[in-house]
Parts: sequence; structure tokens; C-alpha cells
Amino acid sequence: MKLTPLDIQQQRFRKKLLKGYDRREVDMFMELMRNEMEELITDNMSMKQQLKEKSESLDGYKDREQTIKETMITTQQLKDDIHSNAVKEAQLIIADAKIKAEEIVNSAQNRYVEITNDIKELKKQKIQLEANLKAVLETHLKILDTESVQRQKDIDDTLTVMTGKAKNFNGK
Repeated sequence: MKLTPLDIQQQRFRKKLLKGYDRREVDMFMELMRNEMEELITDNMSMKQQLKEKSESLDGYKDREQTIKETMITTQQLKDDIHSNAVKEAQLIIADAKIKAEEIVNSAQNRYVEITNDIKELKKQKIQLEANLKAVLETHLKILDTESVQRQKDIDDTLTVMTGKAKNFNGK
């Protein structure tokens, strides 16, 4: 059975003749015990309340700790996913850039071949044009030479005719 301060205060002892205790000393001791017991019970209740509050607070901290752990794990997974996605995206960008670079190089090479072929064709056309122009000029020179020779012949013939007529005219 648990004693309370009230139990101690209400406790009465039987009186015995000749062998009894001093009532006043017993009462003072009982009062002192009651006060001590009351203080111990109050301290005990206060400690239990503090323990309960600390326990609840600890449970709250444990819940927060668990939430933080889960958040950290989720954050780490998210970070890893983001990193992985960034690496994959970078690889795709690099692969795409390589493909585009190859296309540009191929296009430039094809254009180079076309330009080289165009230059060769233009050189052939230039040579052909020069040959044609030379042939036309030579033909015109021949025509001019022929006409020049013909004119000279006509002039010589005219002079011969005129000289002959002049001789005829003077000689008559």
C-alpha cells in the first residue's frame, strides 16, 4: 500500500501507559515526514511530467530525424537522377553535334568537289573559247589577207590598166 502525506498526517497511534512515545515528538516527526513525502511526491510528479514531455519531444525529434533521413535519401536519389539525366542529355547533344559536324564536313567536301569540277569545266571552256576565238581571228586574218591581196591585185590591175591607157594616150 502506498502512503500519501495525508495518510501520514491522519495516522494515529494508540497510547500506552508507561511505554509510550512523546506525543509531541511523534507529531513533529510525522509532520516532517509528511512534508518530505509531499515534496518527494511533488518532485516525482514533476519529474514524471518532465520525462513525459521529454519523451514526447524525443519522439518528435525522432520523427523529424526520420523525415530528414527520408528527405536526404530522396534528395540524393533526385540528385543522382538529375546527374544521370544531365549526363545522358550531354551525350545526346554531343552525338547530335558529331552527326551535324559530319554532315557539315560532308557537305563542304561535296561542295568542294562541285567547285573543283566547275573550275575544271570553266578551264576547259576557256581553252575551247580561246581556241574558237583564235580560229575566228585566224579566219578573219585570212579574210583580211585575202581581201588585202585582192585589193592589191585590183590596185595593181587598175594601175596596169591606167598605165597602159596613159601610155596609149601619150603614145598616140
